[in-house]
Amino acid sequence: MTNDPIKSQGAVDKILELTLKDIGIPPRPVIIDRIVEEMRKDEPDFNHLAQLIGADVSLAASLIKMANSPYFGLHSRARSINDALLMLGLNVTSRAIAGLSLRKAFSNSAKLDRFWNASAQIAALSGWLARIIDKPKLRADETYTYGLFRDSGIPVMLRRFPHYEQTLMRANDEATLEFTLVELKEFPTEHAMLGCLLAQNWWLPEEICLAIRHHHDRQALELIDSGLPMISRYMIAAGQTAEYMLQQATGQSHTCEWPKLGEACLRLLDITEGELASLSEQAAEVIKQVE
Repeated sequence: MTNDPIKSQGAVDKILELTLKDIGIPPRPVIIDRIVEEMRKDEPDFNHLAQLIGADVSLAASLIKMANSPYFGLHSRARSINDALLMLGLNVTSRAIAGLSLRKAFSNSAKLDRFWNASAQIAALSGWLARIIDKPKLRADETYTYGLFRDSGIPVMLRRFPHYEQTLMRANDEATLEFTLVELKEFPTEHAMLGCLLAQNWWLPEEICLAIRHHHDRQALELIDSGLPMISRYMIAAGQTAEYMLQQATGQSHTCEWPKLGEACLRLLDITEGELASLSEQAAEVIKQVE
């Protein structure tokens, strides 16, 4: 065994990389590594980053479009990658690119189109809720990113386990048992864990990773001393409420999670049943803006 900590860490990283690959978690996009490298510098080179992002025409166009979207509510208008980088900042840009890259990482799964559309709608509603409820440290852009990645373990499960689709349907219809326990009855892992691993591997903030890991965990959501940070609990509550509002507005994204988690979500967000009904009506307009 080597006593060199650098070589030892390299060996651990290699094992982790092979493990993630075996499970089917898509590798972290290289552009995210480049952004993180620049973030660690005293003086990040925005021009260099703009060139790297600009090499992917689709990614560049999507980032500029995102910077100009009503979601971010920025007063200026981005006309170039440099503008978008300066307006969003490197932290938000890194998360935005992770979100834009997520669907492309599973590009061979055309049957998942409805899943990705629902994820985009839940993400938009989650970010919108974060702005409205105004909880301490709850940022709209981070809550939006959480909404995108919340169920990212599902396409990993579908790709890794041939019969997972039937289990997913049973979990969606389960009225009492925790969603992930239905998965664990038949498989060695579940989608919340895989989504957390994906988010960690893609260098998303710890609070987002923890929210993904526990988004079906009623006890973690309800108990203040559960060890889950409040910001993660707020994200879970916003995402679950967003999913409920999507169900009410469109009849899509069917699950039985709201009867299990809804009361705790409303209590965390300080939303009454009457306010929820009003927000659900407003949510229809937010959904229309999602492409």
